[in-house]
Amino acid sequence: MRRVLLCVLCCLSAIVLSGCEQPPEPEKKSLKIGMVLDTGGDNDHGFNEYSLRGAREAAEKHGIAFDYVTSESSTIFERNLEKVIGEGADLIFTVGFWLANATAKAALRYPERHFVIMDYAYYPGQGCPEAAADCYTKEGGLQNVTSLIFSEDQAAYLAGVLAACMSINSTIGTVAGYEIPPVVRFVEGFEKGARSVSPDIVTFKQYIPDFYDSATGYAVGTSFLIKGADVLFCVGGTTGLGGLKAAKENGAMAIGVDVDQYLTYPEAGSALITSVMKNVDVAARIVVEDFATGRLKAGIRHFTLKNDAVGLAPFHDWAQRIPRECVDKVEAAKQMILADPAISLPDGQKKSVKP
Repeated sequence: MRRVLLCVLCCLSAIVLSGCEQPPEPEKKSLKIGMVLDTGGDNDHGFNEYSLRGAREAAEKHGIAFDYVTSESSTIFERNLEKVIGEGADLIFTVGFWLANATAKAALRYPERHFVIMDYAYYPGQGCPEAAADCYTKEGGLQNVTSLIFSEDQAAYLAGVLAACMSINSTIGTVAGYEIPPVVRFVEGFEKGARSVSPDIVTFKQYIPDFYDSATGYAVGTSFLIKGADVLFCVGGTTGLGGLKAAKENGAMAIGVDVDQYLTYPEAGSALITSVMKNVDVAARIVVEDFATGRLKAGIRHFTLKNDAVGLAPFHDWAQRIPRECVDKVEAAKQMILADPAISLPDGQKKSVKP
């Protein structure tokens, strides 16, 4: 009897103890981000390099695995996307206008993954069915995509105001890359800002169908200087660096693009009166932070003067040489745009402004 009683007590103890044990917590899935860069590589002193920097810093901060691939040509965009997806990326981050089609195709094939594209937005008929009311819904098919776009025209308008105010010859020029929407917004915003100060100002511009041709950028910039331009806005990646070099060698003023090129391209530092900042690193950091905290949603994210995502870089060497009148004109233009963002838009785009 005593032995039976002891067995019963042991069994009861085991039951009680097992009931006190906590069930094991489900193992948290580790997240991974894969970034696919445009053809400029990871050291282009601008767009790719800074997008990569912002995303990687945010991923490291949150302990998220991060990797990226460069694209030697546009023909391997889809292959690179498949590579990072195959390696288990939960968030696929593509950088640049030219990756738009490949990104949309991949997003449709992998609805369980989230995609972010820098510098491109999808609209019905442009990336999703024309009949859809909104691309970023189940109806549109891209409910797993977040687009990041910038109001390049706003910051470029301020640069145009500054250029027109600083130009002695009332002649300025723009050395541009491909004639794609973001570049066009830079160019036309710049010219519109310049005309707001000097309606009769002469404005030269040339779109060069290559972002990585500094020799052509140099030649085009030099030709504008020969024609009398004394300020060059260089908005064309490595091609634009050629224009900056031409300005520096000929004693002209220059305006950089995307990042503070006084810091990233010091060879032209003494010529740079400012740069039109497009803070892709800030935008990349913000969306990766949102992904890490579960707040990233599909749709279009706008980056503007209002949220300090675009603007002008410091004047650096020119800080004491730019007249107070010009500084005041730039500040007045900024306040006007904050009050009415359509001011800086090319005239034909006013009706297509999206909130």
